[in-house]
Amino acid sequence: MDEDKRKHLEFIQNIITRFNTNSFQIKGIAVAILTGLFAVYATTPKVIFILIGIPPLIIFWGINSYYLLQERKFRGIYNDITGLTNYNSVNSYEMPVKKYTKAKHRQFNYWDVVFSSTMIWFYLSLIILMTLISLLLKFKYCITFN
Repeated sequence: MDEDKRKHLEFIQNIITRFNTNSFQIKGIAVAILTGLFAVYATTPKVIFILIGIPPLIIFWGINSYYLLQERKFRGIYNDITGLTNYNSVNSYEMPVKKYTKAKHRQFNYWDVVFSSTMIWFYLSLIILMTLISLLLKFKYCITFN
């Protein structure tokens, strides 16, 4: 492998690492916001403080999906340079992200990323958990244990 190709792959790997780090930080911020809302609920017991966390979760889900989509596109470039795949031809130091579309492969479709297993398990489970907790707290006086 020549030096230009190696350097090009190094640039792409650095970009993939940044996207991965951003994705991890977005998940951390989402959990921190939910924790803060639970703390607010603990001081002022109004269920609305728990339900307020659902719209930001959906927004973070969309942002995180965008970062994962971009990461997948750069992985596509990386794989084309190394010869693992052959979606597009990539010149030295070129990063043709716009060439990686859902027409080339399903993994480059935004909605496939949104509903991928990693996104569904994390965000949907948090949304369901928030909804169940808010319902339990709202109707806690209706639940009796015999």
